[in-house]
Amino acid sequence: MNTHKIICILTLSLVFSMGYAQKGKIRQASKEYDNLAYLKTSEILLEVAENGYTSVDLLQKLANSFYFNNQMEEAAKWYGELMKMDVDGIDPEYYFRYAQALKSIENYSESDKWMKKFASEDRSDLRGRAFSSTVDYLAMIDEASRDFEVYNLDINSELSDFGSTQYKNQLVFASSRGGGKKYKWNEQPYLDLFSADKQEDGTYSNVSKFDNDVNTKYHESTVAFTPDDQVMYFTRNNYYNKKYKNSEDGTNRLKIFKATLNDNGEWDNIESIHFNSDEYSVAHPTINVQGTKMYFASDMTGTLGKSDIFEVDINDDGTLGEPVNLGAAVNTEGHETFPFINSEGDLYLSSNGFNGLGGLDVFVIRDFENKRALNQPMSLENVGRPINSSMDDFGYYENLGTKEGFFTSNREGGKGDDDIYSFTIPECEQVLEGTVRDKETMELLAGAVVTLFDGNGNQLQQMTVGNDASYKFEGLACEMEFLVRGEKNTYASDEKRFSTPKKKQKLEIELLLEKDEVALEPCADLAKILDIPIIYFDFDKYDIRYDAEVELQKVLAVMNKYPTITIDVRSHTDCRGPAAYNEKLSENRAQSTRQYLIDKGIAADRLTAKGYGESRLVNDCGCEPTNNSSCSEEEHQLNRRSEFIVTSINGQKCPEN
Repeated sequence: MNTHKIICILTLSLVFSMGYAQKGKIRQASKEYDNLAYLKTSEILLEVAENGYTSVDLLQKLANSFYFNNQMEEAAKWYGELMKMDVDGIDPEYYFRYAQALKSIENYSESDKWMKKFASEDRSDLRGRAFSSTVDYLAMIDEASRDFEVYNLDINSELSDFGSTQYKNQLVFASSRGGGKKYKWNEQPYLDLFSADKQEDGTYSNVSKFDNDVNTKYHESTVAFTPDDQVMYFTRNNYYNKKYKNSEDGTNRLKIFKATLNDNGEWDNIESIHFNSDEYSVAHPTINVQGTKMYFASDMTGTLGKSDIFEVDINDDGTLGEPVNLGAAVNTEGHETFPFINSEGDLYLSSNGFNGLGGLDVFVIRDFENKRALNQPMSLENVGRPINSSMDDFGYYENLGTKEGFFTSNREGGKGDDDIYSFTIPECEQVLEGTVRDKETMELLAGAVVTLFDGNGNQLQQMTVGNDASYKFEGLACEMEFLVRGEKNTYASDEKRFSTPKKKQKLEIELLLEKDEVALEPCADLAKILDIPIIYFDFDKYDIRYDAEVELQKVLAVMNKYPTITIDVRSHTDCRGPAAYNEKLSENRAQSTRQYLIDKGIAADRLTAKGYGESRLVNDCGCEPTNNSSCSEEEHQLNRRSEFIVTSINGQKCPEN
């Protein structure tokens, strides 16, 4: 695109050593380049290069001219020629630009190669770090992408149209269709603010200039309105009270201006906000739904990259506080620009510093305002296709009430340089489905009951599964917390708590139920049935600890419930330590366990006990003959176990007893 680059001014000096005729053309090109007339520059430098005259400086200049005029296929070609020269000490920024140009022509594998080189040259650069931390970014973008149509608005012209905002029943946007003085950057007329009326069928038409007092003979663009529609902030060249001012280096910067709606419905009392400067740009405002914060893009002091996103408080009296950079969670060394804050506090922005599909991509930080207020971690997401493409995508705006969304792109198939696209915000509903199985055998559990609850425990839906043991719940809201529970007779219920994301998709959750009623049979081990891996004792002791007592209460409850059951308590150790010592220690522990149950009222003739030391290992973790073992602690743990073997029940005896 051409328009967003207004915020970043490049001044590069060029030195050429060629034939006299070529030098003349290069001097002309250099002059045009410094004056930001990139279209003419590329034509002149291209002629020189195609005549066989190249140098590092010329290729840098030529590739940059195409890059900043958004002719990415040509930019990739000439950056590629520059890379073939294999110059030592080249600015790593050229690796980044080459990677971006390659992305724009969807050569992602080659782009990744140069991004890796860029990241290796400066490991502190946030763009390189972002790339290195998400090397699977294309898969992540595919996951975030959604299936809906975007439409090129009928109101677009053959020139540049971008940066849409709704105001009452109108769509307000910037366009260079107004005629008049041309801007040398792209040889199009300067931008003005225009509006289009919303029709009953939801389309927009009847384009006219928004306000003659706001529009001037220089650039106006990107407007934001306060929630009461009484104040507007907009972007304009450094032109105020009919005075056009440049910075010390001769560049005319961008500023944000404020206008107030008077009693006649006209915008007047236009004033420059207090932190504007002749030396840096301030642009692209957006205001939160409470009217308490304004977000904007700037390259003021403290900026991390080419342009950053800042915030500023809007005080109760309408004055503005001091701007604050949103920091490295939002900004990189690249361009972060065109912020938009929606009614739920989600922050959208466009960036070429984070991993994307090419050029500027639209990103979002969900629940940004709340997380920032609570100082919680924030996650920046690429919104994916179809909003993003291999070209520049920016100026995102959405109205969650009317389900309307807009963004600007210079993708192929448009009417002009930049076009405004619309879309209907897709209904965000989730589908939850899964199966119910036995956790141990993975058998499908037909007849299980599955219930869906909201985050507060209120029942929403319920069904009984058939022979395929599958369940399905539709219509779940996005960004909500839910709980799904599976139940079946003789099983303990299984439940999963989950939160739905902010996009339409299927969720799959398998419910695994454990047997709750297990048939007590002779030779069964209560330790396995009751999930008692070990009865713990302090080192070298056999007094019953509290945590062991908790486990023994389970055994006690079973023996009280089934008065005919008899139990053999068995204690085992691992192989470490002398065998005789282990046998004695385990015997004492087994007897101590038996005595605990007797003391709690179990008849002594229902209990036997024996310690086996290390004589009955369940694996190959023996220590003979050196009393050493290479087994892990986890493997030894399997041998340090307690068993409560059912020796008889209801007159039936365990054969081994």
